[in-house]
Amino acid sequence: MEFSPAKLNTFLFFKLPSAFWCGVRVKEISDKKCVATVKHRWFNQNPFNSMYFAVQAMAAELTTGALVMYQIKKSGKNISMLVANNKANFTKKAKGRITFTCNDGHLIEEAVQKTIGTGDGVTLWLKSIGIDEKGDQVSEMDFEWSVRIK
Repeated sequence: MEFSPAKLNTFLFFKLPSAFWCGVRVKEISDKKCVATVKHRWFNQNPFNSMYFAVQAMAAELTTGALVMYQIKKSGKNISMLVANNKANFTKKAKGRITFTCNDGHLIEEAVQKTIGTGDGVTLWLKSIGIDEKGDQVSEMDFEWSVRIK
């Protein structure tokens, strides 16, 4: 798969339909960074008139997971990936359009090279930060990914 926002959004439709129907969309991807957005609307709300935490988690995980997929594809090797753990901190009600950004591509590249070189599984923590339209942070999510050469 080519790594472009359009291709990843098509991937969402077929492989992660709940994220697609909640409005999660990739806006930008490179070897170092991935950006996804999701807008608060009736379909993804909670009873407190803000975005449901799981919708935020889908967008945040996508920014980290897409970078892992990107680096695996770039390596040309057959490598498995799996979320092993996650942590989240919510600092403000998520209303309007929330933009999630992960800037940890360099860490993934190192982990992929390490698993290729040693044959051992490697775990790493990746961070995605959600910012609202005013520029305020609404959530910070960390995902522990495991990569292993098959």
